Amino acid sequence: MKPQNAGEQPLIVVARVVKTKGLKGELVADPLTDFPERFQEVSRLYATSPEGERTEVHLEGCSFQQGRLVLKLVDFDTIESAATLIGCELALPEAERIQLSEDEFYDYELEGCAVELLSGTHLGNVTGVMRTGGVSILVVRNDQQRETLVPLAGAIVIEVDLEHKRIRIDPPEGLLEL
Repeated sequence: MKPQNAGEQPLIVVARVVKTKGLKGELVADPLTDFPERFQEVSRLYATSPEGERTEVHLEGCSFQQGRLVLKLVDFDTIESAATLIGCELALPEAERIQLSEDEFYDYELEGCAVELLSGTHLGNVTGVMRTGGVSILVVRNDQQRETLVPLAGAIVIEVDLEHKRIRIDPPEGLLEL
């Protein structure tokens, strides 16, 4: 997810609240991170409502159930109080994100990058990253709104320059015609 701002600090969305659970204010959330285990160590999150209202919340406990997070927040002790957070995105300060290796990137870092061939021909900009269970796929949209899917494979993606928001590719013959 793209960083948001909470005052001066950028945030990264790591989960979305989908429903309440039980009678004591627990919440069920879909993880939006490759590192859901880190919720075991987090104490503070920022909840952003669909209307954009942002609130700092404190995590009291966390467990996992069927691929989802079950969260207990401090001062949310009833179904009614917990229900106010349904639909909220939960975020952490960007400064607390897990550092990736040099050849790994967060999806939000790739979104908006210009994609060009080694010859310099501009193909479009990354509008999203599809997770396939194998190689991730860059969704590239050009000015005519045509989408091209580019595998995020080392043999194709030659350079990722986040500073200049540019990705250079060398696709095999026929890839761009798909």
